[in-house]
Amino acid sequence: MEMELTRATVDPKYTWDLTRIYESDEAWEKAFAEVKEQGDAIGKLAGTLAGGKEAVLTALRLEDELGLKLSCIYTYAMMKQNEDTTVGQYQAMLGRAASLANEVMAKGAFLTPELLSLEDGVLESYIADPDFADFDASLKKTLRLKPHTLSAREEQLLAMAGEVCGASENAYDMLTDADMDLGKTRGEDGKKVKLTDVRLLSFLGSRDRAVRKAAYTNVMNGYNKLGNAIAAMYAGQVKGDIFNSRARGYSSCRESYLYRDSVSEDVYDSLIDAVHGGVDTLSEYLRIKKEQLGLSVMHLYDMYVGVDTGFEISMDIDEAFETFLEAVKPLGEDYVADASRALPDRWIDCYETKNKRGGAYSTSVHCAAPYVLLNHKKTYDGLSTLCHEMGHAMHSFYSNKHQPSAKADYTIFVAEVASTCNEILLSEYLMKKYEGNRAAQIMLIGHLLEHFRTTVFRQTMFAEFEHKAHKMAENGETLTRDSLCAMYYDLNKLYYGGACKVDKEVSYEWMRIPHFYSSFYVYKYATGFCAAVALARGILSGDAEKLASYRKFLTLGGSMPPIEELKVAGVDMSTPQPVCEALDYFAELVLQYRELLSQED
Repeated sequence: MEMELTRATVDPKYTWDLTRIYESDEAWEKAFAEVKEQGDAIGKLAGTLAGGKEAVLTALRLEDELGLKLSCIYTYAMMKQNEDTTVGQYQAMLGRAASLANEVMAKGAFLTPELLSLEDGVLESYIADPDFADFDASLKKTLRLKPHTLSAREEQLLAMAGEVCGASENAYDMLTDADMDLGKTRGEDGKKVKLTDVRLLSFLGSRDRAVRKAAYTNVMNGYNKLGNAIAAMYAGQVKGDIFNSRARGYSSCRESYLYRDSVSEDVYDSLIDAVHGGVDTLSEYLRIKKEQLGLSVMHLYDMYVGVDTGFEISMDIDEAFETFLEAVKPLGEDYVADASRALPDRWIDCYETKNKRGGAYSTSVHCAAPYVLLNHKKTYDGLSTLCHEMGHAMHSFYSNKHQPSAKADYTIFVAEVASTCNEILLSEYLMKKYEGNRAAQIMLIGHLLEHFRTTVFRQTMFAEFEHKAHKMAENGETLTRDSLCAMYYDLNKLYYGGACKVDKEVSYEWMRIPHFYSSFYVYKYATGFCAAVALARGILSGDAEKLASYRKFLTLGGSMPPIEELKVAGVDMSTPQPVCEALDYFAELVLQYRELLSQED
């Protein structure tokens, strides 16, 4: 294993440059104090919105200005804390930023109910007024949310409760990022190394079955040791969701989350139904993989190992970045030129360092270039993750460039489209590059099939889990470690039992999924992947109109409802057709995979 890096030993050119937001922590403190003082100003506007157009514009502009500043304050503190999750100073800064955001939101909570109390037709006239062009999307959403908007005092109380409802997520993050010790495990060289969530995937990819089994078992059992505490944290998250949904008059937690995005619950249900219909094809793929690996029985910890075809991709971050730029050339020369700035301009924090937050993400503030957090490994997965997060980053880059701050933020429903589209472009680029190389094709198609499994099937299983968990709690059932583990085990039997031995340890896996603390988020990975399949294939067809439509989509930010934005891109996710077509594509890949394997070396 490689020597563990620290923030002091990693080359600065491979770290992100946060000075584009604030020059220093002292500058952050100054901005914090200014926003705290300005926060009082918006509260003083309560009761003034009936004064006419200028009064409303004043309030909307101040809200937007404060939102921009709060975004910078919170994002800077979050990224500094993510650099080393054990540093108390940045833990405190992040907590203060969250508290300030909730404080300002509470003071501005009068805005929506007061807007909705204006005479009939007034908001509609403002939406049509060019002076309100920056705010037309938010005003349309305000009108749509009218049935679920409370009085000014009630809205203020809900905003004040926001920090309390987020306590479970904060506790979970601190437990898993900073306090949890998963012990050590043996690597392929027989030496014991520290086991972390970030490193688990690399162990699961080991050719040595004993290595992957030990790592998998140790991680799952490590979480289970804290299972009662984690179950209580997750139950707290769900109770917060129930509180908010019932306070606003929604019929369920799921409806409350999907309604905000103008997404019908039918989209969620049809995704699960369609994916259930594809489970047999998933089982067929896993049986093929079991034969490849020479296993009499496939366990869940075997699913992640790649088959040794003699072809591997091993790239440091520089080579991986150049490969990313080659893969996205179909998106246009200007896209490549804009994206090429990311590494030299230090948008990216590249490597795993001691106590750094695990995983990967992209984030942005309107006044600066986007940022990307990676824990890069010299593997195909590391390359693919780079392409994925750069898809997010470039989506933010173009949204911020083409939309005012009030309309730049896009919803999560469309967020996974650009990232996954980039991953598919990478797969197609490499398959073309290594055309005729049977070993390369087997590896690359195998990875694409795995991407399908982990994004469409696995994320849909997660979506089913959290929907069932919320329904249990809504029906008065207590969420305990045992009840959640039993449900999660049964879901794994449904999805993987046709081809795999479902070991008891998988019962604990839900405990290590941080996305469950961003409720009803994970289904968007699956729908986004299915949309991306259609869009990437259209781009690669050479159809100039399809490319133009997709590039237009990247500039829309949050200016339209997400379903409508995807229609601009060229795909209609209000119907089950894109999901069904993606599953058909998966079936085609499985057949192609089997045919490649049947050929002689």
